[in-house]
Amino acid sequence: MNDSRNERVDEMKSTMERRLASKIAGYDYGTEAAARSPLSMAQWEQLKESAGFTSDDEQYLKMAGEVLADQTKALVDTWRSAIAKTPHLARHSKDPAKDPDGKPIPRYAENGGLRFQQWILDTCFRTYDQNWLNYQQEIALRHTAIKKNTTDGVESTSYIPLRDIIAFAAVINDTVRRFLAAKGRTADEVQKMHTAWCKSVQLQIALWAEPNTNTKLGPDQW
Repeated sequence: MNDSRNERVDEMKSTMERRLASKIAGYDYGTEAAARSPLSMAQWEQLKESAGFTSDDEQYLKMAGEVLADQTKALVDTWRSAIAKTPHLARHSKDPAKDPDGKPIPRYAENGGLRFQQWILDTCFRTYDQNWLNYQQEIALRHTAIKKNTTDGVESTSYIPLRDIIAFAAVINDTVRRFLAAKGRTADEVQKMHTAWCKSVQLQIALWAEPNTNTKLGPDQW
């Protein structure tokens, strides 16, 4: 009995500690520096019901995390390659005054890339509790004029339009599938991991929409 309990504790600890690095610049998950979600836990449960997100999806997300854990950089590089080929998206990581047609701001690109990789792990391994909800609000604010650029102390575009964030989710969800299929899981497992991933991304977009549609926070940023 004790061995079984210890295994569960070790599994929980392993899940909670899925960190890309011991320190990631600007990664404020679970700290007072992160924003506070306006959503109550009761409302969050309703939102999960709206998306049909179940405990089975939670388990398949963890499976997806095991598959993706050593592929996070390659996955983010794939997404960034798609962004780089799309000028109206690529401009959001550049300095429009100094070098609008050049390369992304180095510090912005490096820090943001690490946080993007960590987001993959958080999506798969984190418990979707109050801290997770709070960090979704923080992520959302960092795409608006309220907090974009401030985390890394850079000068780039003032915000990323919500419509582009919603639209780019199609690229994220489409490209992740081949990474999920790269480790020999069955076709049924890959499908279920992909479905769980897509539901989670859809839920996160629903959460990220709040600062952009709340005119007191981010007016005219659709």
